[in-house]
Amino acid sequence: VVSGTLIAKSSNRLWPAWAKSLLEGCRSQSSWQKAASCRRPCGGWTRGSPTAGSPSAETGPIWPGRCCSEMTGLQPFTHLLQTQDPRRWVRPHWPLQEAWAAQSGLVFLTGYIRTGSVLLAQTQDRLISLKRINARLNVIGIPSEIISPKKVAELHPLLNVHDLVGAMHVPEDAVVSSADVALALASAASQNGVQIYDRTSVLHVMVKKGQVTGVETDKGQIECQYFVNCAGQWAYELGLSNEEPVSIPLHACEHFYLLTRPLETPLQSNTPTIVDADGRIYIRNWQGGILSGGFEKNPKPIFTEGKNQLEIQNLQEDWDHFEPLLSSLLRRMPDLETLEILKLVNCPETFTPDMRCIMGESPAVQGYFVLAGMNSAGLSFGGGAGRYLAEWMVHGYPSENIWELDLKRFGALQSSRTFLRHRVMEVMPLLYDLKVPRWDFQTGRQLRTSPLYDRLDAQGARWMEKHGFERPKYFVPPDKDLLALEQSKTFYKPDWFDIVESEVKCCKEAVCVIDMSSFTKFEITSTGDQALEILQYLFSNDLDVPVGHIVHTGMLNQGGGYENDCSIARLSKRSFFMISPTDQQVHCWAWLKKHMPEDSNLLLEDVTWKYTALNLIGPRAVDVLSELSYAPMTPDHFPSLFCKVGARILGIFVLFLTLVTLLLTLGFLLVIN
Repeated sequence: VVSGTLIAKSSNRLWPAWAKSLLEGCRSQSSWQKAASCRRPCGGWTRGSPTAGSPSAETGPIWPGRCCSEMTGLQPFTHLLQTQDPRRWVRPHWPLQEAWAAQSGLVFLTGYIRTGSVLLAQTQDRLISLKRINARLNVIGIPSEIISPKKVAELHPLLNVHDLVGAMHVPEDAVVSSADVALALASAASQNGVQIYDRTSVLHVMVKKGQVTGVETDKGQIECQYFVNCAGQWAYELGLSNEEPVSIPLHACEHFYLLTRPLETPLQSNTPTIVDADGRIYIRNWQGGILSGGFEKNPKPIFTEGKNQLEIQNLQEDWDHFEPLLSSLLRRMPDLETLEILKLVNCPETFTPDMRCIMGESPAVQGYFVLAGMNSAGLSFGGGAGRYLAEWMVHGYPSENIWELDLKRFGALQSSRTFLRHRVMEVMPLLYDLKVPRWDFQTGRQLRTSPLYDRLDAQGARWMEKHGFERPKYFVPPDKDLLALEQSKTFYKPDWFDIVESEVKCCKEAVCVIDMSSFTKFEITSTGDQALEILQYLFSNDLDVPVGHIVHTGMLNQGGGYENDCSIARLSKRSFFMISPTDQQVHCWAWLKKHMPEDSNLLLEDVTWKYTALNLIGPRAVDVLSELSYAPMTPDHFPSLFCKVGARILGIFVLFLTLVTLLLTLGFLLVIN
């Protein structure tokens, strides 16, 4: 079952992965069907017609300019639009698609026009950002170049270029009709055995023993092994409607763009699309006139309380809200002052908490996949996202590392309505904000904190967020200007560089304490040898070690690739303690539960919240800990990768104490109850 704006049901034959990625390219942002790859008959749902989702409102450009590095890899597979015959949804580099098109005789009219795009820079920092994007695009084979303001004026004579310092030109970018793309791919799917049920609503997804078994619709049941939630702005509600709820953290905001009548000399159809991120606007040709929208600093979240609307419809105009974007447009194209505006369109767009799309299998329900939250870039990244999701369903994992897009990167606290409402108000402006290295989100913070948070904050800690957990980045000395440090944003040497340098020097030459409470911690216990047997199967290194020993190992998949990197301590003959990176909490739990047998004598417990973890490192670490403990702490008495269970430091019970090596120096990890 692929849940988009329709019901889709495949035949018994297995669709190849490339065909499934074509489906994704159609409605990735909104709500169409994706990788319908099932070895048994399968179906899919959602509301309305093939063009009822965001594509009916999407403005059509296919550009890479505002992509994050994690999503750049999705771009080449979407460029299958760009072919010698722009009417065909194929690319010469994809012979399977050519064969499919030749066999079916289909010609897909998508409104494709290769226009190219020009991304403007008003500041040197913006130009540096464009140069970084330009380098990434060239590496993955998408032609682009940095150009001068004079060249910008040649490409688009109506632009005011007096305030520009440069730009990036991407000549192969294009525009399409998003509704036509949706209909073309629906037609192609039908020709290849997919049954599409229009105006069919899913009541809930049926689950048995943690596995998808089918969907209950208003027209009856459909049995299936796999269900794909591609419902876009409805994905959140659809996930919660299941027998076993699936959290999909995304939220809709109002998105505005205007349409004008044709200019006195109508713009050519191949006029480049303009992205003026410093002005927060984009501009493209529309029937000889202008289509222009943007991502304002003060977005308006919608559907914050009750249920979403059944289909996307234009929302109420708000000219006061759009005025800053209109002013930017008139500064960039002064000749538009006298041009008649046809209408201001206001439609929903869906955004995620970290500006990256959401894809992958649910940690709670096997066979329940998600692809949603494209952050207004569904047309740009849909093809690549669909390809990877198809591989995920067929092979169990995608061909590339796309962890940064995995649904399991989020925890339950990041799926609350309140958190999402505040976070999307920050995310939407960030799409066009200048993002320098080491920037952090400011909203939805302090979801999870260490017991030491208040003490560290009082000592001048500056914080970063990891999986909803607050972690110190560095400590501001009393003589430093805190406000200046907080506002320091540059691609060059940051103001906090010297602070971090002194902290590293302290770790190397003296002693320091690092709060590592955010790290994921699991206990695996059993009444017999079950815990050892399952861990031996799942991990690469031998875990049948004496009690008190620690093994650094990896959790591997069937292809021999890493699912997780961790350390495991054997606390007793039948008890193991596992420590993993902070952001692996949901992923590790899901992977372990998926492969652990149903055995009442085998227990997996997430104890991340139970224990504080402190790292004491540096050449003086042994001296410090020796003064606080009755037992000798030298390497001779305390070998590496060995832990003392139930130690007491200053009278405080420590679950275990282990000797570690960090930064080429010795240290101790204290796990404290």
